Amino acid sequence: MTKTYEEIAALVRDTLVEAGSTFRTDKKDAYRRAIDCERNEQAKWVLEQVLANAEAAENAHSPLCDDSGIPHLVLEIGEDCAVTGKMLDAIKQGVADGLRKLPGRPMGIMGNDSQRIDQSGGLDPDSAGVKPAPMLIRRCSENTIRLHILMFGGGPAIRGKTYRVFHKHSTQVVLDEIVSWAKESVALLGCSPCTLAVGVGRSHFEAASMMLQAQVDGNYNEQSDMEQEITRRVNEANIGPLGLKGDTSVIATFMKVGPQRASGIRVVCLRPCCCFEPRIASVELV
Repeated sequence: MTKTYEEIAALVRDTLVEAGSTFRTDKKDAYRRAIDCERNEQAKWVLEQVLANAEAAENAHSPLCDDSGIPHLVLEIGEDCAVTGKMLDAIKQGVADGLRKLPGRPMGIMGNDSQRIDQSGGLDPDSAGVKPAPMLIRRCSENTIRLHILMFGGGPAIRGKTYRVFHKHSTQVVLDEIVSWAKESVALLGCSPCTLAVGVGRSHFEAASMMLQAQVDGNYNEQSDMEQEITRRVNEANIGPLGLKGDTSVIATFMKVGPQRASGIRVVCLRPCCCFEPRIASVELV
């Protein structure tokens, strides 16, 4: 049955609130495993506090972090499904309503291009002034339309990196570079432990889109060999939660490799997601 504009907007609103206030079950499980295995008492305490904060936020339907995040949307469309302009408008309305309900931190900058760059246009007092990033659309195997909402904080964006790697016909060379970037970014981020999101593509745009999809598809209970290697090697650096040393600098790695071209480089996008990310929730719109 086709949902109305109002029904879609309400679903998106509530999904955004869930994304900004809730840990997924597999993430809670990962934190509990990390707490059980952590040998550094300070690090264990940090892990316990992050999990307790997440449970309190979920119970109160309140933001996991003061940096409530910028909405990033991935829309999945089944074979026989169609997306109309009206549905896109309803999604946009639901995002705005969700930012007000969460509430999102007012951090949208007003003004023309130059004023938004230098912040001279002033702060929009409306939580919905934080406009979502451009939507990513992809195909799904089920006959449905599914929306994933992720809330991206500023710290991981500051410490992230998208750049080319000369692969030298070796996967290991690329993994070594990712581990090197991750060790540096995790140590500088502060709000760790991290979940590393990695995308490998043919262009900066494609690598970034792979990084976003890696968070949508990632599962803390299922890690590939490459994901496990990256996590293990960064944890061996003994950075620890909040940089306090310990075994748990990284909870998991989510990595997605896209199509590659015959060239000497791979473009890699790394986002050191903070202890509260990925903040994600999903909903079916049909």
